[in-house]
Amino acid sequence: MNMKTKGPMANEIENRLTAALSPTQLEVINDSAKHSGHAGDDGSGESHFTVLIESTAFTGKSRLERQRMVNGALGDLPGQKVHAMAIKAKAPGE
Repeated sequence: MNMKTKGPMANEIENRLTAALSPTQLEVINDSAKHSGHAGDDGSGESHFTVLIESTAFTGKSRLERQRMVNGALGDLPGQKVHAMAIKAKAPGE
């Protein structure tokens, strides 16, 4: 898969996070190629992601609260359809 082309899972992650958290910045990075053949690689090319998200919803929240907010917005994706996800969440100005 061309890394410039977003697959259906990357689009779903973006859509869910945008709807729930109205991010001021959002980048969904597909790290799956780095994990090819490793545990959790389901062959879809969309099993491992890094999410960089900035949202005013994170203002005054701890790192753990932010992680929970992101995971809540993603619902069943982590653990069910996505093997691993690194989350870097910040408030504007951080």
